Amino acid sequence: MDRYPTVAEVTESARRLVDRFPGTGRLRRVGTSRAGRPLLMLSVGHGPRHVLLVGRPHPDEPVGGATVLAVAELVARGDGPSHATDPAFATWDILLCLDPDGAALSEGVARTTSGTAAPTLADYYRAAFRPVAAEQPEWAPIVSRRLPESQALLRVIDELRPFLQCSLHSVDAGGSWIQLTRDLPGLATPFGESAAELGIPLQHGTYDALYWDNPSPAIHVLPPADSTARLAAGSEDIERSTWCAPVRYGGATAIIEVPMWATDLADDPSPHPDAANALHGLSALVRDGGRQVTAVLDRARGFLPPAEESPPRRVLEWMAEDLYDLVAESWEPLARQAAEPTTDPHRLSRAQICALDVVARRQPLRAAGLLLRLLEESDDRSAPALHRELDGLFTTWCTDFERSLNLRRVPVAAQVRHQTRTVVAAAHSALHVLGHHQGGGPAGPRAQASS
Repeated sequence: MDRYPTVAEVTESARRLVDRFPGTGRLRRVGTSRAGRPLLMLSVGHGPRHVLLVGRPHPDEPVGGATVLAVAELVARGDGPSHATDPAFATWDILLCLDPDGAALSEGVARTTSGTAAPTLADYYRAAFRPVAAEQPEWAPIVSRRLPESQALLRVIDELRPFLQCSLHSVDAGGSWIQLTRDLPGLATPFGESAAELGIPLQHGTYDALYWDNPSPAIHVLPPADSTARLAAGSEDIERSTWCAPVRYGGATAIIEVPMWATDLADDPSPHPDAANALHGLSALVRDGGRQVTAVLDRARGFLPPAEESPPRRVLEWMAEDLYDLVAESWEPLARQAAEPTTDPHRLSRAQICALDVVARRQPLRAAGLLLRLLEESDDRSAPALHRELDGLFTTWCTDFERSLNLRRVPVAAQVRHQTRTVVAAAHSALHVLGHHQGGGPAGPRAQASS
């Protein structure tokens, strides 16, 4: 498959797998979304140990829907590359989609890969939807929001006590990386080898984990709770997130990111020659783009649907309020540090600046894509002119993004294969590191090949 499946297609494929492997696969409802959609979990295998996969935690990151099916098939057949995929040894519990409401608003992303033409960045940003932070199930507990999706996931973790949780993410542009709640030393080699074989760059440095420990290339480990560096990363309350819930039972979480479009700049760990000026330029880029989108929003507010009735409108208002400035301001300490004379070999790298470059370009494009959709749906007579104005900016930004970072599309099949391999390697490593291999035969790895 070289396209992203919809939630309905993932669900139907899960039902067919249960029919094909009776007694091995089970499908059950573990919760209900805010809009009344079912939260479905496919369990494959009957071993006493549990691995939990979380599909589509962010609705604009579609690869997880395909990966959960690939992993389920591999475990159901019982011919996986690791003892961890033996269905008699471990049960793989797979939450097919954590945010089905958001996914319904991002369904156009799947359509961008269903035609004969290769999708573009513009196709993606016109179709993608990402909710405000407080409505993202993995992060809502940090701000004390009791979303039913979050509560369902936390109940599943308390019930199953998984030795590993894998949250399946994708990034619009960059390279592949992993965030861990604790180090899994055996993961680095198969992760790097898989990426190299498939031509996917590793992301040496990422905005999401800029201050996390970095024991291996593109692998980041959450620092201890008393680490002052965590304050700079904005992760001082991360223990409340669903990522950290398995820690209560001695488990770990791996957040596995794969790029939809890749840039070789992500894989360049050499020091950036002028990081301070680069950061100032990126701060201006995100602020200027945000200001231009907000200027169009200001003229459209009178006829757009109210925020309480429209998730896209809520995102636009959230971003317009202060998000662009918050992103830019978060880089000011880095810029000051980069401007100081130093011989430190660990100063900001080209890859780290590349990661921030992606963030700076991403924020205005996300907002512009949502606003373009709302303007298309409006019957107000001023909407077409505003749409043309914003569409011109949007198109220019997408073109500049692609050219500046020399982006290339990563085939969906390669994204899925890399994420599937990484999930299996993480489970194999976690068995050893976390001491869950009691009973059940030798744990030596089989060939690290993927189906």
